[in-house]
Amino acid sequence: MKVRDVMSKDVQVARPGDTLQEVSGRMQAGNFGFMPVADGDTLIGTITDRDIVVRAIAGGAAPSSAVVEFITRDPHVARADDDLKTVLDAMGSRQIRRLPVLDKNDRLVGVVSLGDLSTRVKEKYAGEALEDISRG
Repeated sequence: MKVRDVMSKDVQVARPGDTLQEVSGRMQAGNFGFMPVADGDTLIGTITDRDIVVRAIAGGAAPSSAVVEFITRDPHVARADDDLKTVLDAMGSRQIRRLPVLDKNDRLVGVVSLGDLSTRVKEKYAGEALEDISRG
């Protein structure tokens, strides 16, 4: 099984100039706490609800501040054609809950998350990886 078989393809993406208020509002409306940040279809980082609170708001940032100031740059990524077990092992060992997924041309094509794995993968190693990740 490959990452492309379980990833979410319909992904909300933040743009560098989006404001903290815009991004957090989209997170609230969609009931999710993670967004890849892309310039065109090139991934430049990720932002989480925790990043917004801990890095931005706690530091005194205005809601109108650009999200790009608070992103995690060079995030871990998966490739669409990666073997799922390899990615699960990496997520478990690094305690990563969500990964942007890139194609062979480094374009953002999706996100693989704990939710995807728990609902779409019934294999034994998925359960083991989810346990590892959940311990963190």
